[in-house]
Amino acid sequence: MLGILNVTPDSFSDGGKWDTADRALARGRQLIADGATIVDVGGESTRPGAESIGADAEWARIEPVLAGLVSDGITVSVDTYHARTAARAIAAGAAIINDVTGGRIEPDIHRVVADSGADYVLQHSRGGAVTTNETAVYDDIIADIADEMTVAIERATAAGIDPARLILDPGLGFSKVGDQDWEVLGRLDELTERLPGRWLIGHSRKRFLAAVDADRDQSTATVSALLHGRVWGVRVHEARMTAAALEIARRIHA
Repeated sequence: MLGILNVTPDSFSDGGKWDTADRALARGRQLIADGATIVDVGGESTRPGAESIGADAEWARIEPVLAGLVSDGITVSVDTYHARTAARAIAAGAAIINDVTGGRIEPDIHRVVADSGADYVLQHSRGGAVTTNETAVYDDIIADIADEMTVAIERATAAGIDPARLILDPGLGFSKVGDQDWEVLGRLDELTERLPGRWLIGHSRKRFLAAVDADRDQSTATVSALLHGRVWGVRVHEARMTAAALEIARRIHA
């Protein structure tokens, strides 16, 4: 389980909560105590309408938090599409680079990861780093996602990334709106059959969950439990509730 730690002023659900190094480090440690196994640190919001920032500004937010978590022995993923940030993060001890663009915006990120021992989350999205609803047009959403991710995988592996180090993410909420996210989850087995490997699902507090429950953390935990055994990992804001849901699923399916 990846616990989300956004050290940003403008992320859609927790912007500004962890925007100092001390607060962010305390939050990261709490996520681990609550059951997360990896902390995913992000320094730039990719919510719809967010403004992009440069790699240097992003790194200034991330660096002290990454250093503190790594010194604690915590496994850290860094959420970035900037090749320069990825290189700095890996050098500072990040084990995973989580790229919401799949290398579309800064293709050099593939070379950076290839030259390291880090794993690489390759997510499906369209458009810029901050995607919009206008890009959410599909003929067959699963076939289209699979085709587009296949191209991205080929580019990543051609740059030298070992396929065994890839983690795939269908990109819920990125170039997908409303029932499209539900369709991706409902047809997830089709997608994973077409593209076997490790899959990460980032469903936490996404807009589509509001259709069934005002408490998006409760809904996040429920979806996580339903995904038990089908994916490599889930990415969540609240680890404690999700950890409990996953434990219930483990006991039922033991």
